[in-house]
Amino acid sequence: MAVPKKKVSKSRKGMRRSHDALTPPNVILCSCGEPTLPHRVCPSCGTYKGRQVLKRDEPQS
Repeated sequence: MAVPKKKVSKSRKGMRRSHDALTPPNVILCSCGEPTLPHRVCPSCGTYKGRQVLKRDEPQS
């Protein structure tokens, strides 16, 4: 089994982990007021870029 020859310093460990941070998802408000992910059809009203894409008779809640 491979064993490190020297201890990894706090600085080097931090530099290696600098890209591991989680980012929160971008959320936009649809024209109906529901939060949705950008570049996706609104699941509650079915609109995308102001156009009705999916047929929704009644909003789901």
